[in-house]
Amino acid sequence: MRPSADQVAAAAGRTIPDLVGPGLRVLFSGINPSLYSAATGHHFARPGNRFWPTLHGAAFTDRLLHPSEQQLLPALGLGITNVVARATARADELSPDELVAGGAILAELVRHHRPRFLAVLGVTAYRTAFGRPKARIGRQPDTVGGVPVWVLPNPSGLNAHFQLPDLIREFRALREAAARPPRH
Repeated sequence: MRPSADQVAAAAGRTIPDLVGPGLRVLFSGINPSLYSAATGHHFARPGNRFWPTLHGAAFTDRLLHPSEQQLLPALGLGITNVVARATARADELSPDELVAGGAILAELVRHHRPRFLAVLGVTAYRTAFGRPKARIGRQPDTVGGVPVWVLPNPSGLNAHFQLPDLIREFRALREAAARPPRH
């Protein structure tokens, strides 16, 4: 069901439940939900968002899933959350203080659920939320909540710096790392 323009506008400030649980290989963290996602109740639901095609292209899933099928992810060892829970039209509507506060909440969530990797989808948000101004795309040298972190490009259609093949390449590197035995 496609939400109407009024339903999308009315979703400002709403939240979407996290998709988390025990035994996750990767917990993907978006920056925050779009108004479209909040209106539907599904992560990365906005038309033009490339999360689901990228997940499939990187072989995290064996077929292209629709956002309404997000409940299938935990059985695949995958989860979804956000740095900031509040839905906005654009991520740049979030203040640095909101990102830092959200980062602290995310660190606690990760500490509790212990996924194999935390994947933050957006390097600028990661830099702000976790005080890592020089962070780059890829595996990070430090952890969040005691869990290794991988920063990935934001799959939003608004992120023109990364095209679908680039996104798939970056996500695939994480999938391959998550498939290897853990480092001790």
